[in-house]
Order: sequence, then structure tokens, then C-alpha cells
Amino acid sequence: MQKIMSLTRRAVQEYNMISDYDVIAVGLSGGKDSLALLYSLSKMRSFYPVKFDVKAVHIDLRFSGDDTDVTELKRLCDELGVEFFVKRTDIGRIVFSERKEKNPCSLCSRMRRAALIEEAKRLGCTRTALGHHEDDAVETFMMNLLNGGRIGCFSPVTYLEDKDMYLIRPLIFCPQSLIAGEVRKSGLPVVKSKCPADGAGGRKQMRELITELNRGYPKLREKIIGAMQRGSVDNW
Repeated sequence: MQKIMSLTRRAVQEYNMISDYDVIAVGLSGGKDSLALLYSLSKMRSFYPVKFDVKAVHIDLRFSGDDTDVTELKRLCDELGVEFFVKRTDIGRIVFSERKEKNPCSLCSRMRRAALIEEAKRLGCTRTALGHHEDDAVETFMMNLLNGGRIGCFSPVTYLEDKDMYLIRPLIFCPQSLIAGEVRKSGLPVVKSKCPADGAGGRKQMRELITELNRGYPKLREKIIGAMQRGSVDNW
């Protein structure tokens, strides 16, 4: 996990993501990205020059209607010395049974993030860390360009004025392949998503397109990240 921690520290420093005595709520879904994020930030507490603390928050979407078993996530947090909190919700039922959304991922993402921020505020956190990585940033940029005809992406750091909360994305320089490999080697407890739409949708198609383009244009992802930085796209 050393490479991931190094890239995480680079992002945190480059975008001034953490200030002294921040309390950071890490959205811990149990997927590879959130596990890598929690591990990196929890370890950084011991050597990063800025003092901060971390709390792990699991938003249980309850797709099956039953509470998700978070025993392994709790065990990991205990090992890392991180407080662990679970917020049970009916987001899965609302999105798929009540609303029957044609594009469930968009609504689910908004509701999950709102629940996470609400819980972070309740816990007294000053920042909320999301597990978006390099591939997510590139895919978002390309989807905005090809589907919406605009240049844009999520920002490394976003201040939500109405919530008085900063959203930070410390994994933005970490490739998805690196995260998957390191999480597997480290034996971190990945929780399989029960979402009926898992792995489907436009983002999967965009991922495949970028992989194909990368064969003809090596290091395409790094070039797009660099272009966003040089063009100051959405505070990159």
C-alpha cells in the first residue's frame, strides 16, 4: 500500500485537503476504493505534519431489505484504531422499488452522499472524504465532454456552503488497477455490492472506451489529468 499512500499524500498536499485538527469522515462502503482510502488516511495520521483524525462511516443502502453485515469492516477499523459508525437507510428500496429509476445510479449517489454528509455533521466532522480515484476523474471528464458537450469534472476539494462541509478526494492520483492490486495483496475485507445495477450503465461503457483509446494513445488517463490541471478545470 506504500504507492497508494504516497499518491494520497501527494493529492492531500497539492490541494491542501487537510488542515490542523480536522476530523475526517471517510465514506466506507466496503468497496476497494473506500478501503484503500480509509487505510491510507488512517496510517497518515502518524506521520503527516498536519494533525487530524479519521472516522469511518458506512451508509447501509439495504438493497435486500436486510441490514448489511459489517462485521469485517468493524474489525478492520478496530485494527486501524478508527471509530466506526453505521447509518441504516432505505435508499435501496426508494430507488429501485418506489421510484423505479431508469437511471438509478445518479439518484442513489446523491442520496448516499447526502446521508453521508448528514452523518458526518452529526459526528462533528469537518471534512468528508470520498473514494473517487484517477479513473473516476477521467471517466467523468469524458462523459461530460461526449455526452454533455462541456469541459468539466468533479473538483479535488469542494466546499458545500449550505452544509459548511468540505468534500475531499485524496485518491485522485491513484489508478483503479493499482488500488485493486494493493487491496487484494493486503487482504483488506472487500464487501461485495448487492446493488442490482452494479457494474452496469454508461460509466462502464465509458471505461471500456477509454481502455480502447489508451491502446492507441498510451498514458491517456495521465494526459487528461494533466490537461485538467494545466487548464484549471473545476479547480484542478
